[in-house]
Amino acid sequence: MKKQKHDENVPEQEEIMNDVENQPTENNNENTESSERTAEQIVDDLEVMTQKCSELNDKNLRLMAEFDNYRKRTLKERSELIKTAGENILVNMLPLVDDFERALKAMETSEDINAVKDGVDLIYNKFIAFLTQNGVKEIPTENEAFDTDLHEAITTFPAPDEAMKGKIIDCVSKGYTLNEKVIRFAKVVVGE
Repeated sequence: MKKQKHDENVPEQEEIMNDVENQPTENNNENTESSERTAEQIVDDLEVMTQKCSELNDKNLRLMAEFDNYRKRTLKERSELIKTAGENILVNMLPLVDDFERALKAMETSEDINAVKDGVDLIYNKFIAFLTQNGVKEIPTENEAFDTDLHEAITTFPAPDEAMKGKIIDCVSKGYTLNEKVIRFAKVVVGE
């Protein structure tokens, strides 16, 4: 079908071509010049567009490479941070280790048990202060209501009175939070 239409259009196209050829020569020259100018402009526009495309492609490649370098750098920094995150805390704990070593030496030679107890109490208080400075807090348990978000019941025990039902009777192991997040649940005995 298309071929028939094409064949039908051929005489029309020939007529148009004959009309163009029969026009005066000056007009024909102007058409040629304008078609040449437009062809030159098209070639120039094509070159400009090709240059812009290559510039954009280059910018895109550089941006992708820059982002990839950024991603690798941040991954490296994060892994180094994870490796050394506890370094500051451990460095600050070293004086406590020194205190314990001095206390152990003093226990070997000291005959005054009260002095040794006082020294251990000082080290304990220093350690608790260190934990508090670093955001570690003890979870309160004495006469507190049992809370599954803070406490872990290891057993239940008959309550001595009605007021102690559902409350903590005894703490087997203290619990701690770090900046309001539970890092160890308090192991408790609950009254029933």
